[in-house]
Amino acid sequence: MRLFQGLFGRKGVTSASNNHLSAIETPEKDEWELLPGYIPVESDDPTLVSLIATAIAAGDRPNSQFKVKKIWQRNPELLTVSLIATSIASIDKPDRQLVVKSVYRKKNEILGE
Repeated sequence: MRLFQGLFGRKGVTSASNNHLSAIETPEKDEWELLPGYIPVESDDPTLVSLIATAIAAGDRPNSQFKVKKIWQRNPELLTVSLIATSIASIDKPDRQLVVKSVYRKKNEILGE
């Protein structure tokens, strides 16, 4: 009996402490916003991009028709930040591969403006 209490009794204690920590971190998260990985293409590029995309998609079927509804591009701000962050992080071990899963920025601070 005591063995099971020792194994399973600790989970309740750690989850209570985790709830306390998550309550502390919540106000800090409200100050940050997630940068999207893709943003809509600006109005000057969609014709060329849609032409290239439909040509690639058609492949061997030249009689097929496509309708392009939305065109998205990689977020240049996200690419710049992830490139800088991975470059700094890989100084010690250049053979290591790094993956940036998400990038956040402060809501009141916008780069380039």
